[in-house]
Amino acid sequence: MLLNAADVDARLATLPGWTLAGRAITKEFAFAGFPEAVAFVSRLVEGAEAADHHPDIAIHYRRVTLTYTTHSEGGLTGKDFEGAAMAERHV
Repeated sequence: MLLNAADVDARLATLPGWTLAGRAITKEFAFAGFPEAVAFVSRLVEGAEAADHHPDIAIHYRRVTLTYTTHSEGGLTGKDFEGAAMAERHV
């Protein structure tokens, strides 16, 4: 179920550094180097697979940008914020 604007704002307030980008939420993470950036992405795999909800991922050397949206719903759902919270636990 799509979240309304108030729900999105309330949930974003619990996730420092995450921003609204249209119908998605996004955050850039910085690491010491490329191996650490890739290791972070690897740590996300198990949780994303278990939830059957995967972020869009961009790796730029030592920076990783994650973007969550629920494509099948056409916007943001609770799954996106659960994914963002899971990513925060794996930094």
